[in-house]
Amino acid sequence: MDRLERRVANYSQSAALTSLRIVGVNAESGFPIKPVYGPADVPTGVGAEEPGRYPYTRGVYPTMYTKRPWTMRQYAGFGTAAESNARYHQLLAAGTMGLSVAFDLPTQMGYDSDEPIAHGEVGKVGVAIDSIDDMRQLFAGIPLDQVSTSMTINAPGSVLLLLYQLVAEEQGVPGAALQGTIQNDILKEYIARGTYIFPPKPSLRLVADTFAYCRAEIPKWNTISISGYHMAEAGASPAQEIAFTLANGIEYVRAAIAAGLAVDDFAPRLSFFFVARTTLLEEIAKFRAARRMWARIMRDEFGAKDPKSLMLRFHTQTAGVQLTAQQPEVNLIRVAIQALGAIAGGTQSLHTNSYDEALALPTEKSARLALRTQQVLAYESGLTGTVDPFAGSYAVEALTDAVEQEATALIDRVFEFGSSVEAIEQGFQKGEIEASAYRIATEIDSGERVVVGVNRFVAETEERYEPLRVDPAIEAGQVARLARLRAERDEPAVQAALADLAKAAAGTENVLPLMKAALRLRATVGEVCHTLRGVWGVHRPVERF
Repeated sequence: MDRLERRVANYSQSAALTSLRIVGVNAESGFPIKPVYGPADVPTGVGAEEPGRYPYTRGVYPTMYTKRPWTMRQYAGFGTAAESNARYHQLLAAGTMGLSVAFDLPTQMGYDSDEPIAHGEVGKVGVAIDSIDDMRQLFAGIPLDQVSTSMTINAPGSVLLLLYQLVAEEQGVPGAALQGTIQNDILKEYIARGTYIFPPKPSLRLVADTFAYCRAEIPKWNTISISGYHMAEAGASPAQEIAFTLANGIEYVRAAIAAGLAVDDFAPRLSFFFVARTTLLEEIAKFRAARRMWARIMRDEFGAKDPKSLMLRFHTQTAGVQLTAQQPEVNLIRVAIQALGAIAGGTQSLHTNSYDEALALPTEKSARLALRTQQVLAYESGLTGTVDPFAGSYAVEALTDAVEQEATALIDRVFEFGSSVEAIEQGFQKGEIEASAYRIATEIDSGERVVVGVNRFVAETEERYEPLRVDPAIEAGQVARLARLRAERDEPAVQAALADLAKAAAGTENVLPLMKAALRLRATVGEVCHTLRGVWGVHRPVERF
């Protein structure tokens, strides 16, 4: 092809691209986005408030990233504890500032690897942890007083936290030195994710027990990460994500106060977990609106006095649901945009997904690239030079107001049912999220909402990709480890400890010290959860439609 032919071809391609209709004129939250914003769209003085001051729209800390960047926390865990431990050492060597543990489905549901229901799922979507033996191996060679660890675990969150504390004690690290987070957000499991065990009321009791235990034993630990991420992955709009998350937060605060805790004794350790999508401006606005709303809720509804009780601190993960199996390298660009939104929105820590996660567990190379994305943004973009760089933008300030108004209206609808739990029991949040997911799916199917490589700019052929695979022999290895554990431990002592736990669960005593005693004797995660199932029962969902 000569130079003239190339110019004609390039012109034709450019003309074809400019003829495509640009879509997405409505925010994902449903309200229209104006082509132009100006002074009339925002109140006078908007954007002039100081970072680190109530209502924290511009960030929870005065200096934000100008002194140090956000925590770069990569989510990892697969196969055996030994395999995951090796990945953690690789991530720490690459510059990760905090660990984030992914558990397999049996662990998340409170089952041991040798139970029939666990067959085929051991080690598949996270690491298999059955006992203190596994937790000890998971953190071998990692000084727990020098890292911050987040554990994505909910129904048995307190069990895994206690195992972590026991391993730390073996290292000579006291609870007062431990820093990290357990997700421990059971309400969103009933709404969007499904890894619940117990009914809502005893689950809330377990959350409140964890708050009280950690205040005394692990005071720097974030006892809950109230999560909108999984609702967003199920289809929630940005406004739904923060509305239903903050409504759940209100429910947890109420439960803790009802259990006799003073709001300023536990509220500073509450944290949140949100998604970052590719819709950049709406996402920045969402984070700013969420901070402002939570500050007002805590001050006006609960009378919190400690400024730390008013601060919505949150972790962000880029949107896994927006990754595509088609042309997976394009996900690198998506993740970079999503990470930019989280950072400009003021996140405290960030996980960037690997580009190949629509296909399989990330490889070592793709996980390193995901971390490098954060490092480029932190050290090459200039984003850390100033706080809340979009403050005062007509568009972002107007979108912040619009998201807040939409989310506030949704919270009001939740509490028309009486509480978040009662709305969950009636299927309200789940139904609203399903309707939003359907709306987005029909827009993609019709081509109204463009997904590059899926409904436009489709490649004729795709390169072959070799995914990371989990060895099915892992399950047999875990089963054998459990058999050895049960043969070696003091079985009468374990059963006596589990009986004490059941007695506490049937009464009002805090169950965590009894759980810890059983786990120290090498009771398994499944045995502890089955003991509680025997007292509290299991949750059976009710479909709204």
